[in-house]
Amino acid sequence: MITFIFCIAFLIVGYLLYGKFVAKVFGPDDRETPAVAINDGVDYVPMPTWKVFLIQLLNIAGTGPIFGALSGALFGPIAYLWIIFGNIFAGAVHDYMCGMLSMRNNGASISELTGKYLGNGMKNVMRVFSVVLLVMCGVVFTKGPADLLAILTPETLNATFWLVVVMVYYFIATFVPIDKVIGRLYPLFGICLIIMAVGVGGSMLFSGNYEMPELWNNFTNMHPQGTHVWSFMFITIACGAISGFHATQSPMMARCCKSEKLGQKVFYGAMVAEGIIAMVWCAAGVTVYPLIKASIAEGTAIGTSTVVHAICQSTMGKVGGVLALLGVVVCPISSGDTAYRSARLTLADWFKIEQKPFKNRLALTIPLLAAGAIILQLNYDVVWRYFSWSNQTLAMIALWAAATYLYKEKKNYLICAVPATFMSAVSATYFMAAGECMGILWNALKIPETTYYPIAVVVGIVVAALFLFIYMKKTVLGAKARV
Repeated sequence: MITFIFCIAFLIVGYLLYGKFVAKVFGPDDRETPAVAINDGVDYVPMPTWKVFLIQLLNIAGTGPIFGALSGALFGPIAYLWIIFGNIFAGAVHDYMCGMLSMRNNGASISELTGKYLGNGMKNVMRVFSVVLLVMCGVVFTKGPADLLAILTPETLNATFWLVVVMVYYFIATFVPIDKVIGRLYPLFGICLIIMAVGVGGSMLFSGNYEMPELWNNFTNMHPQGTHVWSFMFITIACGAISGFHATQSPMMARCCKSEKLGQKVFYGAMVAEGIIAMVWCAAGVTVYPLIKASIAEGTAIGTSTVVHAICQSTMGKVGGVLALLGVVVCPISSGDTAYRSARLTLADWFKIEQKPFKNRLALTIPLLAAGAIILQLNYDVVWRYFSWSNQTLAMIALWAAATYLYKEKKNYLICAVPATFMSAVSATYFMAAGECMGILWNALKIPETTYYPIAVVVGIVVAALFLFIYMKKTVLGAKARV
């Protein structure tokens, strides 16, 4: 219990202190924001701060801080450390910088921002990479809710029926002005997500029915399958710690903020709020899993809607059951529709297609949803695994782009370069170790893990060294030219 309370307090204090420090480094001012300057009534729409915050929270959250945290809880209380340190010093900085840089560049998508600060080659890579990632995200958050709705409704309403219903909704949410559907429904769903976390966390703390493990008694890898903490835990717990998907979502709210000075509340604050939600669910998993060891061993109880429903119902009764149902159905759908919407905006930025005209939005929305429908035919588990790795790789690239901006502006670039280096090593390690990536080759060649883990760490160090070398060299050459 003490560990849990300390971690929640750490996140709050981190927002108040480090969040303020990061904002001071960036330096928001009183310039006119894209929401005010452009205001096309479709994607650029000024909205109240509280509403922008809740939409941003639901955009980046969905069920990520629930399912991801529950899966990460298998590693034991050490997962808490990744949530608090990853959130404050990496994830929240990542989200803030992506949102603020977008605001400084007329609401540009992450691919265009990356191109501006890392070059045209990286821009083209990120254009393709981010669109593919977003469509995969839309797919990931289509099948799960549809399958669950099929279970909860009469047999005549099967999974195929609900897939069609969800895709129709995605079309509407992707196509219509942001304040018509997302702006009206998301604040309500965001409040429900917060209530779920408060109810579960409060029950564990005050009901007397749960004994929450302390970090100092369980400072070890407790994963039942022996999965390595490095780098699998950092990939498993993305939402709540750091997630590249957020880099695609923050620009949407950058087009709705009325002032740059709201950035700490909206972007940094929403990420910290997601971290608190993830901490609650991670603690719930760590606390409950010892009671269901058999199910864990069989792999049937982790990261599923059934576990979420069971935890909510046991902590909050029937009300919890309803909230859990809402959470595991609505929250993933809320991530899916903004994924497709962000993909539309990315393509619009890419091909310079104005989005106010009805026909232009239609020309991008239909192909994106069609691509998602095709990918839905693939194996869901395979799609999810590749999404997990590409998600953290995107976070790494976004952080390096932000570090480059700060370096060029002669500001403290270390706030982005340090977490970018760490995520470079994480992504490289996972790429080498995971079975869906290079792990197949290593296993076939019978190369021991003691070989490729250090290689991946060296990759992170080399990337950081290259960054420093390139920009220090430019600085020196620029100084000589001036002389």
